[in-house]
Amino acid sequence: MADTTHVGIIGLGKMGGNMRERMRAAGLTVTGYDPNAEVSDVAELSDLVDALPTPRIVWVMVPSGPITDSVISDVAALLEPGDLVIDGGNTRFTDDQLHRDQLAELKLDFVDVGVSGGIWGLENGYGLMAGGEKSDIERAMPIIDALRPEGPRDEGFVHAGPVGAGHYAKMVHNGIEYALMQAWAEGFELLDSRKDLIKDVPGTFKAWQRGTVVRSWLLELLVKALEEDPEFADIAGYVEDSGEGRWTVHEALNQAVAVPTISAAIFARFVSRQEDSPSMKAVAALRNQFGGHSVRKS
Repeated sequence: MADTTHVGIIGLGKMGGNMRERMRAAGLTVTGYDPNAEVSDVAELSDLVDALPTPRIVWVMVPSGPITDSVISDVAALLEPGDLVIDGGNTRFTDDQLHRDQLAELKLDFVDVGVSGGIWGLENGYGLMAGGEKSDIERAMPIIDALRPEGPRDEGFVHAGPVGAGHYAKMVHNGIEYALMQAWAEGFELLDSRKDLIKDVPGTFKAWQRGTVVRSWLLELLVKALEEDPEFADIAGYVEDSGEGRWTVHEALNQAVAVPTISAAIFARFVSRQEDSPSMKAVAALRNQFGGHSVRKS
């Protein structure tokens, strides 16, 4: 019988490192590899593969695009038929099908998992959206249960569908996230514009945390950011985008689905790179709060 309590993880950055720690806290054995020797458990990728019991489970947690492609190719060359590769990064869902086919030629199994939780996932748990065959998802459940938040499984995890479904769901999740952050940011700018009337902007947001229909974790993070820097004086109003918001809009165009709010949030980020606006400072602060994303100093 496969040992699903020992997992290998490739990529030990802000997300991967915390995920390793959370899995270990839940009783799993985790062997991690990262090019940064200071955080890696093993010296080489081959050492990670050798350390895992067969059939192996390897979780890939690296930046999307060419880096993910390269890591999957490198680890696939070291694995054996029946091993399972899980891509937990922010890969575009169309690439998942390519990775599945690539691994299938070597008789390796593949699952894609969209992961949400940012730097707070270690403490709060991660929201997980998976795509793949039912049998492969079942193999991964001890890992998923270790990573997800406490409480009902279906409030922190979904087997969304076949390969690609996990990252598709995460893409839409991030598109919605863009729009929500933009709404909070615009509200901040409007309140901040009337200092003659609104004397306590952070306090106004804080008063919305209980009892109001807009209460949310993003609101809590905005309050935290405002209490640390009420005017966002140390943050430039320049906001990057990780790509998933763009992919959401691309897919909406392909499916003829109207997403004006998400689209506007993407375009607002483009505008932020041309001028230093208060609302974009708020978005930059929120990204730093929930995901540990770096901010540009004003």
